[in-house]
Amino acid sequence: MAKVTGLGGVFYKVEDVEKTKAWYMEMLGVGGEWGAMFPFKGDMADGFALLTPFGDDTDYFAPSDKSFMINLRVDDLDAMVADLEAKGVEILGRQDEDYGRFAWIMDPDGVKVELYQQASGDGE
Repeated sequence: MAKVTGLGGVFYKVEDVEKTKAWYMEMLGVGGEWGAMFPFKGDMADGFALLTPFGDDTDYFAPSDKSFMINLRVDDLDAMVADLEAKGVEILGRQDEDYGRFAWIMDPDGVKVELYQQASGDGE
C-alpha cells in the first residue's frame, strides 16, 4: 500500500514574495530557489522540505480558497492515487516533471493537498 513519507512543504500566499524570501534569508538564514529549503539527511540526501511563499494573486491553490497549500511526499504516486480514488476522493489533476510527479486533492476542510513523488535516482 502506498504511504505518505513526510512533509514536502507548506506553500502560502504573501503580498511580496521577494520581500518574504529575503526576510527568511536575512533573519533566519534559510533560503533557496523556492523559499526556505530544508535538505533531508541520510538516504534522501537529494530531497528537501520547503516553506514557499507564493504571490497573493496565485491561482495555484485553486479550487481552494485557503491562503496555503500542503505538499506531502509519497512513495508511490500511482498506488496512492488508486487508493484515494477507491475511497471516493476526487483527483484534481496530475503532472509529471523531470524532478518528480504530482497529483492534487482537497482535504475535508477545503485545503488543497499536493502529493509529490520525487523522481527515482534523485535520492529515493
